[in-house]
Amino acid sequence: MVYRVLADATVVVHLAFILFVLLGGLLVLRWRRLAWVHVPVALWGAGIELIGWVCPLTYLENHFRLKADEAGYGTGFVEHYLLPLVYPEILFPGGFPRAGFTVIGIVVLAVNAGIYWVVWRRSRDRGA
Repeated sequence: MVYRVLADATVVVHLAFILFVLLGGLLVLRWRRLAWVHVPVALWGAGIELIGWVCPLTYLENHFRLKADEAGYGTGFVEHYLLPLVYPEILFPGGFPRAGFTVIGIVVLAVNAGIYWVVWRRSRDRGA
């Protein structure tokens, strides 16, 4: 029971991490110093998608699932939980293409570049 709760908690933390990777720059609009945390986290998240790594939180969740006598999964978190919500299997019967993950990484970088451009403009305008 404890391991199942830990696995489920890891899913929640992982989802929060992904949201912070993608949209944490919006928090930087309010709290500029948060950029010191967000920039490396966003680069890590984009890198995982661009390079094809599996996030350590996925391994942690699978560890807890196996300890709870549940089945883990052999794909990444995004592919296992999020892509089926956005892209039904009928669209990609052989699995989501590797190029799709590259696009996800580029989108993460582009969204954050746009947000940080706004942060930079606001900082520059305040200094003028």
